[in-house]
Amino acid sequence: MIHEVHGDILLTEAQAIAHGVSPGDHFAHGLALALREKFPVMAKDFRHYAHQCHPKPGEIWEWGGVGGVRIFCLITQDDETGRGGQPGPATEATVNHCLRRLRHELDSGEVKSLALPRLATGVGGLAWEVVLPLIRKHLGDSPVPVYVYTRYEKGVAANEPH
Repeated sequence: MIHEVHGDILLTEAQAIAHGVSPGDHFAHGLALALREKFPVMAKDFRHYAHQCHPKPGEIWEWGGVGGVRIFCLITQDDETGRGGQPGPATEATVNHCLRRLRHELDSGEVKSLALPRLATGVGGLAWEVVLPLIRKHLGDSPVPVYVYTRYEKGVAANEPH
């Protein structure tokens, strides 16, 4: 079930957080930066994985770390496009593939709850009106609670229904 909430996703009580990245992401903006600052080894592990495996848009990578927290990096964007080292834009197709794969992970039963930001709408450049229906399509009848953070409020814990 999807619950739209507002607050600081870093204060979530969900077991896992999913967010959008590019294959060569430097974790320099938005939620990716905040996650890198909170879990520096996660960003380092992702860079190592990307260097070794050369992931493509539409794939996901999972990191399990401190205190049982899990981070799903959804590769929603192409790699750097040469325009100042910035990743390419996210596409509806890659977000769709990522959410399908994320749903498969949720169906495995290992993840008990998930928090998502306004996926692929920041650096990814997609409109929220395009992304939200995809989230509802793939995660709407999820076996676990999915908290979609529709508005960021630094330092404020969201009201996440159980």
